[in-house]
Amino acid sequence: MLNQVLSLLYNSIPCLLYRILLGMPICRTVEDAVYVLDAIVGIVGIDHDDNATIGTSQYIPQGGYAQFLKADGLRGKRLGIVRDLFNNIGDDTIMNSTVEQHLKTLRRGGAILVDNLKIANIDEISSSEETALVAEFKIYINAYLNELVASPIRSLSDLIAFNKKNSELERLDYGQEQFIKAEKAALENLAKLTREGFVKLMTKNKLDALVSPGYSVSSILAVGGFPGVIVPAGFDSDRVPFGLCFGGLKGSEPKLIEIAYAFEQATKIRKPPKFNTYKALLNNYSQFKVSI
Repeated sequence: MLNQVLSLLYNSIPCLLYRILLGMPICRTVEDAVYVLDAIVGIVGIDHDDNATIGTSQYIPQGGYAQFLKADGLRGKRLGIVRDLFNNIGDDTIMNSTVEQHLKTLRRGGAILVDNLKIANIDEISSSEETALVAEFKIYINAYLNELVASPIRSLSDLIAFNKKNSELERLDYGQEQFIKAEKAALENLAKLTREGFVKLMTKNKLDALVSPGYSVSSILAVGGFPGVIVPAGFDSDRVPFGLCFGGLKGSEPKLIEIAYAFEQATKIRKPPKFNTYKALLNNYSQFKVSI
């Protein structure tokens, strides 16, 4: 479950507070992911000074997240469909038909699908991700460097000066522009776009989650610090696996877990990788022995 810092930030550099998605690995099942989430959420020790973690700790439910692993979790859920987010499927007929079949599966599970929705400013929100990232980068790297005890580098300006002075040692293949540009106006604009786009869509239509194929909605979720979970949904025409993403507003992890788990139990798409090509390579190379 991705979220704006339900887990600890100590000894990490949050380049963009909105976009911190720490701590969640790729898991085999929704259940595995939930157990990991239960293990890493919360504020411990030094994280009491971390505003991001404190801000999201209010959403952590008593009793943890495993209680929301419900096979009937789709029942009564309002799921939004934004067709603009389906463009990444392209002309892959297998992927298209699979996704449409899954929408029927969601309905059979008791979900209410609200189709053909639009996210206002969707392109601008997605393209604002990098601008917002560099805007907050200076703020948080300064805070991180200032806490270091044994380092002579105490601020971003120290880091820039060090890189310039030791450019040959650092072997920088790029300039310092990424360090230097930071405009707070980008953050304010991003917050406004998010409120008028994704948040308005979710609240106006009383949605529990937004459904999209693959990673198409990831930028929108990331820039707003919204949670999301991707569940295996099938294989494209090249036999490459893809997933269905369920994203929601802040604090909606319990509903997302119910939805994702119920969908997973109804479909059971995931297949363990066979690594046939890898095994064949190992067999081919096993005949060669190197002695030293």
